[in-house]
Amino acid sequence: MFGNAPRAVWEKWTAPDEQGRIELACRSFLVQWKGLNILIETGIGAFFEPKLAERFGVQTPERHLLREALHHNGLAPQDVDYVILSHLHFDHAGGLLPTYREIQEGNKDLLFTKAKFLVGEKAWERALHPHSRDRASFIPGLTDQLKNSGRLTLLKEGDSFPAPLNEILEFRLSNGHTPGQLLTLIKGPTTKAFFTGDLVPGSYWVHLPITMGYDRFPEAVIDEKETLYRTALPEHWILLFTHDERISGATVKKDDRGKVQTDREFAAFESFQMG
Repeated sequence: MFGNAPRAVWEKWTAPDEQGRIELACRSFLVQWKGLNILIETGIGAFFEPKLAERFGVQTPERHLLREALHHNGLAPQDVDYVILSHLHFDHAGGLLPTYREIQEGNKDLLFTKAKFLVGEKAWERALHPHSRDRASFIPGLTDQLKNSGRLTLLKEGDSFPAPLNEILEFRLSNGHTPGQLLTLIKGPTTKAFFTGDLVPGSYWVHLPITMGYDRFPEAVIDEKETLYRTALPEHWILLFTHDERISGATVKKDDRGKVQTDREFAAFESFQMG
């Protein structure tokens, strides 16, 4: 998760377990606007067979935590109008599927029965034709299910989100982690929030040189973060983190040495108005 950063450095930030694993979130964000429920990401879900769930340390493999979180907010999966997927790696798209037990019992349908799915065109092509380096990161058959739903829209450079989402949402494409990663900017009247996906997975990766071993092009990740900060920092954007186990997002600042770090931090399950 920390690329070429030495363990002596990163284990000061987050302590590994006896297998060398660290705690990570697989967080989704719900945007509610003009009666629409817009879900950014679906997390890892609970589709893994027990052996793989154990390997990746999924803490609640029998529970669909996204479905529970929606229920806690008075929503069912069929109430979701749009699902924006930054890319189709299993830890970002697995929540589209029912639990492993439900799949074994014959329910293989996508969880969101009415939602329109938005994916970057390059990210879609990557899922269809993965490189051997990241083939294991994709869920077999998921692209077929999305395509067959009839509710899939692919977005490319120069496109906008479909109306009416384009009134409050924009996207940027990022290619450092994986080609065509779709990153969403939420525009409030005075505040903007930017879903950073796997470009900046969490607060530990805010520092420019820190990248992941999973990144296809680590130097491009650093360049893309630098470009992001040129706007996000002076405009005080809230960066939304999908993998940070401690906080859901933060604004960023530069310290006296010019190092980018978090400033105002938001709790793991914090809700806020985009005023």
